[in-house]
Amino acid sequence: MNTEELQKIQIIRGDITRLQVDVIVNAANETLLGGGGVDGAIHRAAGPELLAECRTLNGCLTGEAKITKGYHLPAQYIIHTVGPIWHGGNKNESELLKRCYQNALKLAANHNLGSIAFPAISTGVYHFPIKLACRLALEAISDTLPQTPVIKQVIMVCFNDETCHAYEQSKLLITCE
Repeated sequence: MNTEELQKIQIIRGDITRLQVDVIVNAANETLLGGGGVDGAIHRAAGPELLAECRTLNGCLTGEAKITKGYHLPAQYIIHTVGPIWHGGNKNESELLKRCYQNALKLAANHNLGSIAFPAISTGVYHFPIKLACRLALEAISDTLPQTPVIKQVIMVCFNDETCHAYEQSKLLITCE
């Protein structure tokens, strides 16, 4: 784990659809056609053009990532990734969640995007335990950033105080290891 890379990661509470970054990450479902939570909020804020583009992408597998334009968002692009549904930890959920973050970062770097904002993937209706999800996210990001030097800023956008606290605790624990 690269604790030096953790310094590039900022944790905020806010609305991911309002951030002025190069790309935001959407915690999407496999169809990429919108849904609840952050996925629905991003689709509503981006406008109907996003749905039209997503229809051309033929969905997305769990752990993978695809990119679209940002349309009416402040962010120029959206990376859609499908997190795993929590089944108790016995169906490779942790590895799949880490792949969401790794693949999103690599896709952003491939498009020369220097700032990226993530929601807490899979922690809503997919019921991934929040503390574990936050730790895995930070580990995956800190391990992937050395391979993606174009990325200078990573923002973890929290919907509530519980998520912010879980990220801050995880960051502190990882730094101290």
